[in-house]
Amino acid sequence: MSRVSQAEAIENRRRAVAAASQLFRERGVNGISVADLMKSIGLTTGGFYKQFPSKEALVGEAAQAAFGDLDRLLAGFDEAHGDRDTARGALIDFYLSAEHRDQPGTGCPNAGFAGDMARMPTAGKVRETYAAGVEDFAAWLSADTDGGLPMVATLVGAILLARATAGTELSEKILESTHRALTAPYEP
Repeated sequence: MSRVSQAEAIENRRRAVAAASQLFRERGVNGISVADLMKSIGLTTGGFYKQFPSKEALVGEAAQAAFGDLDRLLAGFDEAHGDRDTARGALIDFYLSAEHRDQPGTGCPNAGFAGDMARMPTAGKVRETYAAGVEDFAAWLSADTDGGLPMVATLVGAILLARATAGTELSEKILESTHRALTAPYEP
């Protein structure tokens, strides 16, 4: 039996976190077992416990990675659009799109982890990581975090409802009407 090098162990951990970040957003934390997660990246369950003390520890790292993805996405909107109002409008266009609705695994972690976070213990690093991600998103949406929170709640609620009703006319109506409500103040 060959031992895994330190570089391989680091890469295996990175792959596990990346896969968990996507799969937890797609299926929920309870919708994917440790065995299925590790199988998806070609590793054994035993390898998981060499890297992580528990599934909850992985959830925290996966949420952190997902919020890192969101930060990069938001930076890309800033870079592509120059000013925050235009970037915010483009983000709303993307967020309330059928593409975002239909690809939760690569979508917003605010929505992707919301149900699981509601069931997590109220104290702990995982919930703190999630709360910090929500606040950061709100701060990006508005110079005043408190001002951005209603927009976060509206966006996340709309995408969750649109996903829950996907395949029906209602799903499209949710996306379209929420888009109109959020973009009207920003239109010239």
